[in-house]
Amino acid sequence: MEKVSPPSRIVLIDALRGFALAGVALVHVTEQYLAGPQPPGFMEGLNSLPDEILMGFISFFIQGKFFALFSILFGLSFSIQMDGAERKGEDFSWRFLWRAILLLVIGYVHHLFYRGDILTIYAVLAPLLIPFHRLSKAWVLGAMAICFLSLPRFITYFLMGNEAFFGLPSDFQNPLETAYYETIKEGSLLQVFAANADYGMKAKMSFQLMPMGRLYYTFGYFLVGLWLGRIGLFQDAGSKLKTVKRAMLWCLGLFVVAAALTGLTFSQAPQPIDFNHILHVVGVNFFDWTNIALTGIILGGFILLYHKDWWLPKLAFFAPYGRMALTNYVFQSIIGTFLFFGWGLGWIGELRYLYLGLIAIILIALQVHFSKYWLRHYKYGPLEWLWRSATYWKWQPFRKE
Repeated sequence: MEKVSPPSRIVLIDALRGFALAGVALVHVTEQYLAGPQPPGFMEGLNSLPDEILMGFISFFIQGKFFALFSILFGLSFSIQMDGAERKGEDFSWRFLWRAILLLVIGYVHHLFYRGDILTIYAVLAPLLIPFHRLSKAWVLGAMAICFLSLPRFITYFLMGNEAFFGLPSDFQNPLETAYYETIKEGSLLQVFAANADYGMKAKMSFQLMPMGRLYYTFGYFLVGLWLGRIGLFQDAGSKLKTVKRAMLWCLGLFVVAAALTGLTFSQAPQPIDFNHILHVVGVNFFDWTNIALTGIILGGFILLYHKDWWLPKLAFFAPYGRMALTNYVFQSIIGTFLFFGWGLGWIGELRYLYLGLIAIILIALQVHFSKYWLRHYKYGPLEWLWRSATYWKWQPFRKE
């Protein structure tokens, strides 16, 4: 296996993680932490053309792309942790497995507030990364291709069609979903917890496993991050800018081809689109390729701009936010659900998209500045410190000297 030079903390990675988290926050706030289909009549009459333009921008450039960036960075962190332990003559595999179990606990608590939680999915998939650490880059690329060509998706489709798992209705607009929406809109905090512990968890895992789900792609993005760590991209990004530019051109070509194939496939598929026909599955797979391509372009563009004098301080602005990504991700959901759910202010469905976008920007700015202030005095974010301490079964140094 190829080795890279021992890295100090790489600010570029922190900045990119913070940038990705900002995009995730923007999507979640504008979706009002619904994490599911909008009920009939939702936000009817609230939005005008500027609102629709904003949501079009978010849907095209951010939705599905910044989640992908976040997932890539999870795989990259795994690579850095495993390599760092090996340089010390240690095997981090068992500790990483324990770390994933701890993440599952944190994610489950987060899920009780917000069923769109991704930490539980990360925790379930994380152990599957361990065997790939010792495999060659060719094996990593091969597994990545299997995920992105969606072989698991097609196997699931041919075995089960578009049937939901756990006995849930396949139709997203169903009485269970209606009851869930009423709970988050009108229910108490304990009622939301109960709904997320039961129906919310089943709905989330069913979506992940169904042909339209993200489970296979999430692991594929993990492998991208592992591969990027293997080639040492972030450890020596300044010397690889020409390679980054070439990769962006390939991604642009992939986007054009995938967009054309998506349009062609859905134009030939039976209407309305309900994902019960094989062409619907093929079409959504081509659409996912457009997300992969745009994610690559955004990732490459961030790296290139980060190495420009004018852009560097502006993008490094996100670094403290990224260093405390776990804390910020969990607490932005708690704040967001308080704003929109019935146990808090109950704003769900009552604000136009422009106002939602403004709320998201304010939330991100507040968290960035809080993170910057916090890290002046402490070595880790609160949840990062707890996670690290539990990982090593020892209280870690917290306050800076």
